[in-house]
Amino acid sequence: MTPRHSNYDKFPCVHVDSSSSETWLGWQAIADRLKSVTAKSSCVVCVDCYPGAFEHSIRVALEQGLHLAEVIYTPDLLKAPREIDQMLESILGDDPVFARMSEIGLDEFFEPSKLLAARDKSANWGEGLLLVVGVGASLVSPGPDLLVYADMARWVIQGRQRRNQIANLGSENFNESPGLKYKRAFFVDWRAADRHKKELLTEIDFFLDTNRSTPKMVTGRAVRAGLKKTGHTPFRIVPYFDPGPWGGHWMEEVCDLPHDAPNHAWCFDCVPEENSLLLGFGGVQVELPAIDLTFFQPRELLGGFIHSRFGAEFPIRFDFLDTMGGGNLSLQVHPRTEYIREHFGMAYTQDESYYLLDAGEDGSVYLGVKTGVDRDAMVRDLRAAQAGGPSFPAEKYVNQFPARKHDHFLIPAGTIHCSGKNSMVLEISATPYIFTFKLWDWDRLGLNGLPRPIHLDHGIANIAWERDTDWVKRGLINRIELLSKHDGWTEERTGLHELEFIETRRRWFTKINPHDAQGTVNVLNLVEGREATVESPTGVFDPLVVHYAETFIVPAAAGAYTIRPSGESEGKRCATIKASVRGN
Repeated sequence: MTPRHSNYDKFPCVHVDSSSSETWLGWQAIADRLKSVTAKSSCVVCVDCYPGAFEHSIRVALEQGLHLAEVIYTPDLLKAPREIDQMLESILGDDPVFARMSEIGLDEFFEPSKLLAARDKSANWGEGLLLVVGVGASLVSPGPDLLVYADMARWVIQGRQRRNQIANLGSENFNESPGLKYKRAFFVDWRAADRHKKELLTEIDFFLDTNRSTPKMVTGRAVRAGLKKTGHTPFRIVPYFDPGPWGGHWMEEVCDLPHDAPNHAWCFDCVPEENSLLLGFGGVQVELPAIDLTFFQPRELLGGFIHSRFGAEFPIRFDFLDTMGGGNLSLQVHPRTEYIREHFGMAYTQDESYYLLDAGEDGSVYLGVKTGVDRDAMVRDLRAAQAGGPSFPAEKYVNQFPARKHDHFLIPAGTIHCSGKNSMVLEISATPYIFTFKLWDWDRLGLNGLPRPIHLDHGIANIAWERDTDWVKRGLINRIELLSKHDGWTEERTGLHELEFIETRRRWFTKINPHDAQGTVNVLNLVEGREATVESPTGVFDPLVVHYAETFIVPAAAGAYTIRPSGESEGKRCATIKASVRGN
């Protein structure tokens, strides 16, 4: 049953400091602060930008606010768009969704002679104030007097792509489809920019937040203190909601969303590469990409074992899939590990599971092929449907199981699957979510009025045909194992499958119950109950209050922690589901 009123916090914030003395709001205050620290006869100010920032607007604002002698604007130093397109051709290919993960560095987007000349000017700068501004500005001025970084949240970048406000790095593709712009950003622009940003995080003097209409600036010292605190305390990141052709309406009520979209299909509730992190300084909240925490505090956040295995990447994802009052997800399959490594340059794949937060009476999950299925006939019918022939008879070939609240369906890569209508899924998976091979989309169009891309060849190559009805029933549905029972709480193992590197455990509790990060990051969601409080038994971090359906992260460095029912749930039955990486 859904809560009678929403208490879901859409803008969770890590409060770093009670003072806002290291923050500045608005371009005038920002310019005044920069002038106060550049008041010398010769000074180079470098304002590096993440791709997707409005570089020109930032340049104009600083030109108006500062007394500049000259400006070096990095977009003027890039290679010609046609040359960059040719450089990326073999990486991007012609698929509308997928490409190979790029290793191209940010410097390779620049015309070498122009970059060299600009570096020389910056290194030998004479009198007055030189402003170097734009993506890759610190490549022009690697040792400036002042380094400012204009970071950007991915949800803001995607919004700008959809409104045709920005092009990809070094491109003029303003009017290209948002999907193609996102693809190029995901596989190329953001890879290069993230590697560049990681090298700067300890050197940045000021962070510039231009995600919203009022720009904010905060000292690098304060941001690093905030990231350090976050890497040692339980926290939440800012969820991101999006509509979809199959979307429902459960989240609109439970998460208190505006009714300004046809539906709400997705919620990225814990995808650090996509979500934002809010840091609070007095009454000022500064928004940064949550991935900055992974870059700056990888061992503290992830733990030594995960960091050594995955590097500075957050390997666990929690998100919501809402089909309540909507339709079926696309019938799909995820690539097996060897396939994703060979074809896309990824080290691991998207093993996942569906945990049911809620379901209607007809809620269901499609999972695995039916026993005795004729694979050749199934492939023929998939291809015929894709070519405009008869609709694919999914129920003939794919198992459809009833889904009820708190059911858990395990989906190792290679298993054909999708959530049916009237199901509210908490998806728990490995991170590389973009690699979904759609096999059938139920004869419908995307929100743009066009068919969504189908990847039959990729998908068929990855279907695990041996995962039939008996195999799925035996190994993938509600594999609940009671681990321990105590006064006021019990713990169960609910998955994932032996083929997957994530393990999930569910706790039912009416009283305080102890947990321990055990040297690895924990990701949890309150799947039952109105409210619970996460605390340190030794007081090493501030308590965190979480509400129904909220996902929260406990860093490895947080160590021992407890969770208890609180507020309206005090003395009542609550439940969390916790995911961690096996093998520590």
